[in-house]
Amino acid sequence: MNSLDIIEQVDLSRLRANAVLDPRAKSVFGQFMTPPSVCSFIASLFENRDGRHVRLLDPGAGVGSLTSAFLHCILGESSFRGEVTAEAFELDPALTPLLERNLALWAPLASERGTKFDWKVVEGDFIRYAVATLENELGYSDDLQGGYTHCIMNPPYKKLSSSSMQRALLRQIDMECNNLYSAFVGLAIRLLAPEGELVAIIPRSFCNGVYFKSFRKLLLDQVSIEQIHVFDSRTHAFKEDSVLQENVIIHATKMAQKDSVKISSSTDATFSEVTERVVAFEKVVRPKDRDRFIHIATSEFDERVVNAISVFTSTLADLEVEVSTGPVVDFRLKEHIEKDGRKGTCPLIYPVHFHEGNISWPRPEYKKPDSIVENDVTRRWLFPGGWYTLTRRLSAKEERRRIVAAVYNPQEYECENVGFENHVNVFHRRKAGLEDVVARGLAIYLNSTLVDLYFRQFSGHTQVNATDLRQLHYPDINTLRSWGNVRREGVYEQEEIDALVEAAIEKFISKEEAVNPVKLKKKIEEALQVLIAIDMPKGQQNERSALTLLALVDMKPERKWRNAKQPLMGITPIMEYAREYYGKNYAPNTRETVRRQTMHQFVSAGIAVPNPDGPGREVNSPKFVYQITPEALRLIRSFGSPAWNRNIEKYLKKKQSLAKRYAKERKMHMVPLAVNGAKQIYLSAGKHSILIREIIESFGPKFAPGAEVLYVGDTGAKLEHFEKDAFAELGLKFDSHGKFPDVVLYYRKKNWLLLIEAVTSHGPVDAKRHEELLDLFENTRAGLVFVTAFPNRQVMAKYIPEISWETEVWVAESPTHLIHFDGDKFLGPYK
Repeated sequence: MNSLDIIEQVDLSRLRANAVLDPRAKSVFGQFMTPPSVCSFIASLFENRDGRHVRLLDPGAGVGSLTSAFLHCILGESSFRGEVTAEAFELDPALTPLLERNLALWAPLASERGTKFDWKVVEGDFIRYAVATLENELGYSDDLQGGYTHCIMNPPYKKLSSSSMQRALLRQIDMECNNLYSAFVGLAIRLLAPEGELVAIIPRSFCNGVYFKSFRKLLLDQVSIEQIHVFDSRTHAFKEDSVLQENVIIHATKMAQKDSVKISSSTDATFSEVTERVVAFEKVVRPKDRDRFIHIATSEFDERVVNAISVFTSTLADLEVEVSTGPVVDFRLKEHIEKDGRKGTCPLIYPVHFHEGNISWPRPEYKKPDSIVENDVTRRWLFPGGWYTLTRRLSAKEERRRIVAAVYNPQEYECENVGFENHVNVFHRRKAGLEDVVARGLAIYLNSTLVDLYFRQFSGHTQVNATDLRQLHYPDINTLRSWGNVRREGVYEQEEIDALVEAAIEKFISKEEAVNPVKLKKKIEEALQVLIAIDMPKGQQNERSALTLLALVDMKPERKWRNAKQPLMGITPIMEYAREYYGKNYAPNTRETVRRQTMHQFVSAGIAVPNPDGPGREVNSPKFVYQITPEALRLIRSFGSPAWNRNIEKYLKKKQSLAKRYAKERKMHMVPLAVNGAKQIYLSAGKHSILIREIIESFGPKFAPGAEVLYVGDTGAKLEHFEKDAFAELGLKFDSHGKFPDVVLYYRKKNWLLLIEAVTSHGPVDAKRHEELLDLFENTRAGLVFVTAFPNRQVMAKYIPEISWETEVWVAESPTHLIHFDGDKFLGPYK
């Protein structure tokens, strides 16, 4: 088996284990198995693969998915010829047989590649082992003298009670950890050799809060953080297990901290859409911060959010305001809580009472009792009547705002006291009410888009705790009073709230110095509204597509929609536009995602056209461009105007006919091709597609008469023609991520597969490509023949030095001739 086959086998065992494991056992062990795409990304982050002896630690190994991903990377390095020793720990006896079997699969491949591979599966508690090792002054086994050079992990996620056996063990080596994951990471760091590397996927919650202060100290004192990767959605990293915890992937080296850190993010666990930036370490952990919070600004946009909120410098102590968790725990006072607010009771405020920035109590439709009896038992838990600012402690799944604030107005209730339930936070002044204008001003600030944007990057969890609220920057007391005085009654609209905050910011930062991030977000949301209105598919109702639309109409943040333009733009300029004007720095490898998952659909929908200035241009040409269609431009210019609804209705009626018209125009410039005597396909315009047609219509009949066309690639669509059943018959599977040749022919008479690269500007079958194709097709039962096709001898002349031995070269302008490079055969497979 090759390494991809092993990875597939390991993942099958992961899926089977996930299906049969008792959910209760998974909860006990804190098990969340790592999907293959995440494993591959984690393994790719290791930088040092040149050591002669790699000593790998996987402390929560499961079925071996992460170790296998690491081995796939290191055994794929043609230069690596050293030794690999792996120690994999797993506590669950149901998984260790699978783990042992999966690691054993790598031994034959390692031997074949000239690498010595030893492994050890330990069925037991990693914490117990690590503590014993550390107490014994790093008494490693003979194979691991000097510590581990690499550690890869997805540790268990579970809180540790203060009385647990694990906490007692950790205290023996002066470690305080309140969660299994922080214990695993902390112990692994201490077990690493100097300059050893660790890559782990863990909850983001360690980045702030008092509970993880000692863990942050250990982390920041002992390793250099090289990279932090963030998932934009908290549901995607462990989607199969419905985990809502926000996760990050952290790459660290055991050495003094470097001056900079790479911050990257992806929309999901496919990593097809990645942004990345390098920032100074002092922006991640601020030098004067005693708590050493870790700030993760994944883009220039996030940096602008930090800069904007930093103009507010007051703390709650400066404002003489405190924030506390609501003290009433309802199940403990159950006998004192009633449904109907009779005399002798007072309001008990729950999150359900929050309504449009105010408190609406009682809620008759709410079945739960929401009045609390005032007596000697309950009085200590109540607040005196007064003005209070409240926030919910929990946000619902993917709720629009993380912080939701409301004002409690005592004038609406004939009660001396009020109860605040444990799921709300209360802003107060020495357990009494605030000034009414300060209470309203605080609610305005906390409900602002700016605070929401900042809190999402600052906080790694969905809870809004009082500790987190104490860490926020706040406006000064006079600013809060001025906001609270704007309107003493009624509901503040979001735009009104954001305008008040923006005006306050502009007193400190001029418009020329910084673009307001709230304006950027609003413009992106407006572009998204346009895409939804014109009925784009769900896959294009996202930020990437919104930014693409903004670039196509040259819509800078301050520009009005009526001034939308119609520039010619390629994919790279579109990505540069998103970075320059909207602070979104896409990684270069996201280019294909933008082209195939946004622009392709824009073109299909008839809202953009490719190359209006040169319809015959090839897809891989650096001059390839797109332009918004005149019809779409006229519609977009009316966004936000009274005519928008009428115009969108007219546009949608014509949308299908417009798409068909533009598709017909595109088809006129495409390259038609008959495949296997019947099927008609159309390739993207350009010289490359013309050469592919020549291969099938001239090369095939001459040198492999009657050969079946199994696969045709197209630079525009990657996969244009594929015979799935014939591939399966030959023992092959199609890998959508594999680098397939442009054409695959099957010459059944001789049982040959002809793998043909069409070269007009790059990509002959050189030595490296020859090896790639051998690996890709190694399971086939047919003989392999490698061919490089050129349109003419002038192009061929550029690549002659690169052509691999034991391959063929065909030139379309001389179709009856074939050039053979070395070997003892002419046009035939080699063993």
